[in-house]
Amino acid sequence: MNPAHFFAAVASVTLYDPLAAMLGAARDGLIEYGYGDAVKLAGHSCPTVAGAYLMTLKALTRLYPETTPERGALRVELRGAQGDGVSGVVASIASLITGAAGEGGFKGIAGRFSRQNLLRFAAPIASDLRVTRLDTGAAVAVAYHPEIVPAPPALQALLPRVLAGEASDAERAEFGRLWQARVRTLLIDAFDDPRLVVVT
Repeated sequence: MNPAHFFAAVASVTLYDPLAAMLGAARDGLIEYGYGDAVKLAGHSCPTVAGAYLMTLKALTRLYPETTPERGALRVELRGAQGDGVSGVVASIASLITGAAGEGGFKGIAGRFSRQNLLRFAAPIASDLRVTRLDTGAAVAVAYHPEIVPAPPALQALLPRVLAGEASDAERAEFGRLWQARVRTLLIDAFDDPRLVVVT
């Protein structure tokens, strides 16, 4: 993969994973996740992937203001059904970072470290996502508003030509540049804008 130049500049998050610690998979059980990991999982970089990454980071920051988040000790709920819109993409990235998994998730060892049934769809929530700490019961609701960073007109004009296979090489390159420029704005320039990711 040849990552876009800004991926490494996006804020990352480090979690403590007790299962990784026990099995010697990570030094001191600490695992760092960056935006590039989300892109590798999704296979692309777009506003949805950026939003899933940002929502998960912002939720963890609010739930663990002074401590390292614990991977595998979080429940993730999405308002959308699994087959709705981008719910599956958002869920996969939240699952990557938090360890929360659905019915097919890791069942644990001797009653410990289970990640199964910690990821749920069609939850009765008003926000896009809700993340809950299993140890304290503390929960945050998260909503993502990428519309505060609208796509530039040139990008919108190029999209139908690219999708129809009518764009020139130069137009395709410009489309990709503009697309990632918007993603960069969402992830870096607007990172601290309270309107982008609302956490309650």
